[in-house]
Amino acid sequence: MNNKVFRIYVEKKSEFAIEAKALLTDIRDNLGIRKLSAVRIVNRYDVEGISYEEYLLAKNTVFSEPPVDHTYDEMFEVPESASCFAIEYLPGQYDQRADSAAQCIQLITQKERPIVKTAKLIVLLGDIDLEDITKIKSYCINPLEVREAAMEKPDTLKSEYAIPAEVRLLAGFIDMDSDGLEGLQREMSLAMNLEDLVFCQEYYKATEKRNPTITELKVIDTYWSDHCRHTTFLTSIQNVRIEPSVYTDPIKKSYELYKEAREYIYETAERDVSLMDIATIAMKELRKSGELDDLEASEEVNACSIVVEIEVDGAKQEWVVMFKNETHNHPTEIEPFGGAATCLGGAIRDPLSGRSYVFGAMRVTGSADPRRPIVETLSGKLSQRKITTGAAAGYSSYGNQIGLATGQVAEIYDEDFVAKRMEIGAVVGAAPRSNIKRESPEPGDLIILLGGRTGRDGCGGATGSSKEHTEESLASCGAEVQKGNPPTERKLQRLFRIPEVSRMIKRCNDFGAGGVAVAIGELAPGLDINLDMVTKKYDGLDGTELAISESQERMAVVISPKDEAELRRQAAEENLETAVVARVTNSNRLKMYWNNSLIVDISRQFLDTNGVKQSAWVKVAAPVGTSYLDSIPDSIKPIYPNLKGSWLANLRDLNVCSQKGLVERFDSTVGAATVLMPFGGKYQETPAEGLLMKLPVMAGETDAAVAMTYGYNPALSKWSPFHGAFYSVIEAAAKLAAIGGDYKNIRLTLQEYFEKLGKDPVKWGKPFSALLGAYYAQKLLGIPAIGGKDSMSGTFKDINVPPTLVAFAVNIVDASAALSPEFKSYGSKVVLLEAKYNTDGIVDIDKLLNNYEVQKKLVKAGYVKAAAVVKHGGIAAAISKMCFGNRIGFRFEEYYNQKELFTPGYGSIIIELPAEAELEVLLPDAEYRLLGYTYEKEVIFINGYSIELTEALRAWKSPLEDVFPTTAELDSCSSYEVEVKLFDRRNAKAASYGLAKPRVFIPVFPGTNCEGDTARAFEKAG
Repeated sequence: MNNKVFRIYVEKKSEFAIEAKALLTDIRDNLGIRKLSAVRIVNRYDVEGISYEEYLLAKNTVFSEPPVDHTYDEMFEVPESASCFAIEYLPGQYDQRADSAAQCIQLITQKERPIVKTAKLIVLLGDIDLEDITKIKSYCINPLEVREAAMEKPDTLKSEYAIPAEVRLLAGFIDMDSDGLEGLQREMSLAMNLEDLVFCQEYYKATEKRNPTITELKVIDTYWSDHCRHTTFLTSIQNVRIEPSVYTDPIKKSYELYKEAREYIYETAERDVSLMDIATIAMKELRKSGELDDLEASEEVNACSIVVEIEVDGAKQEWVVMFKNETHNHPTEIEPFGGAATCLGGAIRDPLSGRSYVFGAMRVTGSADPRRPIVETLSGKLSQRKITTGAAAGYSSYGNQIGLATGQVAEIYDEDFVAKRMEIGAVVGAAPRSNIKRESPEPGDLIILLGGRTGRDGCGGATGSSKEHTEESLASCGAEVQKGNPPTERKLQRLFRIPEVSRMIKRCNDFGAGGVAVAIGELAPGLDINLDMVTKKYDGLDGTELAISESQERMAVVISPKDEAELRRQAAEENLETAVVARVTNSNRLKMYWNNSLIVDISRQFLDTNGVKQSAWVKVAAPVGTSYLDSIPDSIKPIYPNLKGSWLANLRDLNVCSQKGLVERFDSTVGAATVLMPFGGKYQETPAEGLLMKLPVMAGETDAAVAMTYGYNPALSKWSPFHGAFYSVIEAAAKLAAIGGDYKNIRLTLQEYFEKLGKDPVKWGKPFSALLGAYYAQKLLGIPAIGGKDSMSGTFKDINVPPTLVAFAVNIVDASAALSPEFKSYGSKVVLLEAKYNTDGIVDIDKLLNNYEVQKKLVKAGYVKAAAVVKHGGIAAAISKMCFGNRIGFRFEEYYNQKELFTPGYGSIIIELPAEAELEVLLPDAEYRLLGYTYEKEVIFINGYSIELTEALRAWKSPLEDVFPTTAELDSCSSYEVEVKLFDRRNAKAASYGLAKPRVFIPVFPGTNCEGDTARAFEKAG
């Protein structure tokens, strides 16, 4: 291999320097450094292991694109008046730019892969001082993922690693006193509590009669973490007290129903009351009664799994549909790009390990106000803007690269998410049932590792996500967040879609949190694992790191020895590395070998105890004040009672306003399965109610599509976690009905996210009552949650996330009968199928279900043109959004008071019917109101007020435009046309010029004043 290091600098030409312009705007607007006049970004590549001729071949094919890039060999001259610094990834972090470059060069040379390292030069121009430069560096360099790079070129890119020789015993562990154990807990940064540590000590002293190795204790800590073993959710609830109130009566009723269900299911068997039991009781109840025959039950619990019968070219086929929700709250909070990217990667891995092809994604996130100035950022935190924009970039980058259509993206805003961001990815996958084999591993079976390599960046993912975090977390938890490698996961997707490969696999686990210890350790009771065979990103990892480091793009598969050669051959076809890392034994012990030494030897029986059984008392506090469902939203209170002002203020509410700038960062159409676009109508302005995608059949045509919707309102959940969770399920079900699905066939998966509970009964009362609320909704609707995910670490010092239970609803819908929410024609009758609430805040379920039955019949008969649900923002928000997509106006039939217009109406559905529809005939038994008629003029008429759709659109689009722009900045230094779309940017002048056309092209010439020319162009355009 050639040992010369070549260096090249690559910079986008000014017309294409989008990243540099965005950073300039970001720094000027958010750091307030207005004297910064320009930013240049230059990518630096160092490459070793190729000849000069090969370097020249790669220069304009791998490193740069001559039409859009400038290149500089070896030296880059920084302008005399400029300041410059370089950024590079931390050692061990995955650098996709470098990896892709190295692979591409190898394709050109057909030789050994070269070493490539990259850095990014930030060149700052303007009258800025040292303090400004320090601020910019601090803003650009997140110490968890990157560091400032040296400017000098190294002599070699090869790294020298000290190779560790052995894993040490924890001398004296079995004889430590309480103070010693507490010190060890701090020193090793263990997630387990002191009780668990004492339990380990007693086990090793009495049973193993020896001290554990460091690796053993770390493996146990990982196994028993809340992330892997749901310790909080499995805590035994010993005592329950519910405060008296009209609003807690349904909580008491739900608790009684839960206890009756336990008697029916468990009969005389002993079973702890726990959060996990409440979360799964509806599924168990329906399964025992024979009403859940579509559930695919197996020992593998990778994701929710149902069996459906579909038609492909008229022939019936059995398919398995899998879906899963995943959170990466902690990683995204401290390293937004990598955390959010691996959130999607982790969500994909679960159904993928179940051998289904993942083809659709949804993203639901929670953030504090991202418009808040940087100077208001809490100590020890990244700014909300940096988190939310970085997370959007990470998730979309991963999905767009792997080729996964993200059908719905929604961000929910609440100031309590400043405690810790919520980052949820939910995915759907499917495969023919004949491709999936589920078998129990047998002694002698092989476990093969497929895909990505191991590094230090994956250590502590499970335990880190289980800890409460403090100001020091930013500095101490960086190694717990990885950079994802979507091309490798895409290769795994392709491999597992080959029927012959899928049918070889007896059982599979993904390498999520916990690494080898959990991914392989869970596959069989008895295992011999050879850590020396685990593929590594670099040398120098010791046995402990190899045992617990997760990797985002790896799978562990159990196969028969006879299938080894064929699996390796098929994997090589996809350019995937394979390694036999373990064998199944009949020992009932988890054993790991490293450097020819046995460093882990733990009884399966001990591991499966999950540590000391925890217990807790619960006190459910009564909701304070009047029902949230009857309250005017805070966003319109300052304007109340001016109806037009209230209407526009409601559209500017962060949880009502347009998120198109965020959504358009995600590819919603890749794979050609998307039925509902994220925004509907001629103008693509009406948000869809959920995700809808056809099943990914390999050949032929099918009309079968998978629908997924979600429900959650943090403000409602803060008032009452019970009611919040109840209406999360109702909202998700209503959205599915609005899309055209049958609520009776819904299957749910739940996402819980709560503060660290400790031993506080009132804190325990929040998830307890929330899960009872979700159970009550499942009971009344007759639909079960067949899976979910719990995250119980949403605490930062004295700040807690809102009580959170997000419900995801999944159903199979005929694509040809699906509904979108935008109004379709003029003169239509628009009807509200209205949910009615009892005094305890619970919906009248009989009337609600009757409405859904009526809706279903109308859809089947072809009467319904459009349907949308009423949620936060009320009827006013729903009608406005239905108008926007096709710019169809609306005239209300009668007078409405503000409470009727703006309060949330969870469970209610608005439908568009033909002008000639006879409501008394079509809706004889429904609880409905005629809201009014669609209108040719682009106006909403209400109570004598006239609200222009252009005015409503500006209000709706403006709040997040600075954070997630939908229009490009005007560039005064270029001679190309800039497209300016219709809407009001807070810091631009579009609205004030009265632009009434959907778009206008404005020529901008070198040296001109953008704002002045824009004004004149607007005036000229009329």
